[in-house]
Amino acid sequence: MSEFPGYGKVAVVKTSPETVLDDIQEVMQKAGFEDALPKGNQTGLKINISWQTWYPACSTTPWQLDGVIKTLKGADYNDLVGVHNDTVVVDTSEGERNNKHKFVTDNNDVPCMYLYEQDFEWVEYQPKERPFLVLDKVFPEGVHIPKALFGMNIIQLPTVKTHVFTTITGAMKNAFGGLLHRNRHWTHSVIHDTLVDLLSIQQDIHPGIFAVMDGTFAGDGPGPRAMRWHEKDILLASADQVAIDAVSAKLQGFDPLSLRFIRLAHEMGLGVGDPRQIEIVGHDIESEPDWHFVQEDTFASRGQKMIYHGWLNFVEKPLLRSPIVPWAYFASNFYHNVYWYPFVGRKRVESALDTKWGQMFKNYGDGEVVLPGVEPTTVKQAIVGLTILAAGAAGLAYLLGRK
Repeated sequence: MSEFPGYGKVAVVKTSPETVLDDIQEVMQKAGFEDALPKGNQTGLKINISWQTWYPACSTTPWQLDGVIKTLKGADYNDLVGVHNDTVVVDTSEGERNNKHKFVTDNNDVPCMYLYEQDFEWVEYQPKERPFLVLDKVFPEGVHIPKALFGMNIIQLPTVKTHVFTTITGAMKNAFGGLLHRNRHWTHSVIHDTLVDLLSIQQDIHPGIFAVMDGTFAGDGPGPRAMRWHEKDILLASADQVAIDAVSAKLQGFDPLSLRFIRLAHEMGLGVGDPRQIEIVGHDIESEPDWHFVQEDTFASRGQKMIYHGWLNFVEKPLLRSPIVPWAYFASNFYHNVYWYPFVGRKRVESALDTKWGQMFKNYGDGEVVLPGVEPTTVKQAIVGLTILAAGAAGLAYLLGRK
């Protein structure tokens, strides 16, 4: 991959609620967004929704989205579109309201495309410069991506946080939802190589690529949802998705080159993953106190890892690639929405709302924050599932008893 405008350069700016919109403009300018994003093309804003419930550091922040839109419009990028995907565990329609993304896009007259809707055509993609690392093996029938994304500038809008599968998640992981269809969870056993394949696709189909990463709240622990939040008051921007992820990893306390997806992308020349070779402009990150973030697992992710990489690997396809796969979605939803959020997360959210960034989030839009309790839909699913399980066990016991 030849070098591109902004290759190996990351801008970092410290911020506050009073200045954040101006600071987003500053960090984008320092990173050279106008050199990276050709004018005359539609520019997509890849919004991240990791949970339909608002949780600090989990999803794109409203000020992050707002500041990027205002900066782009001020520089005569007027053909903007929000880009949303769905996931098997997140309701995007509910999520864009609860995370106040819809308020921001509506307020700025920016339309949105929802890649999970039926009218979007998915076309087979064939790599040009180098073969896939893994995607053709995961999807032997062909790798399909949304036709609407071809020829569009793309701006990734991740947050600074850890992740149960990739240690940290950032700009490279943010493309995961947009480029792959609902069966993208099939790639979790080879997720690092998948992210590198996706970056290769992006560099082929998008005339311009950029990322603005929000670290006003940052999250560590079992991300991307059940995290501990921290106020870090920091913004990052870059045209180099490898470099911005490497700087985020370094800030969090991880060695970027120890993370397979960053190291592979660096070695393949898709970006710069070695912090010693990255030009950092703006805030001196060496002056930051050590964050000491750690990556942890939830009960659900430990089970998934046993299936992907452990002694249960032999049942991966029957469990996760067959008609019984909804059990996995149910398990994740039940853990996060019925147990973790009501009994652990809600208290953390209430504490976060007392902070300066929590108050800023609350004041966006209608001034309300949705704090769900135990989700009724998931409880109903649990009752049905347990009833079926009990009936099956009773039936098996009866049959064994007759013998």
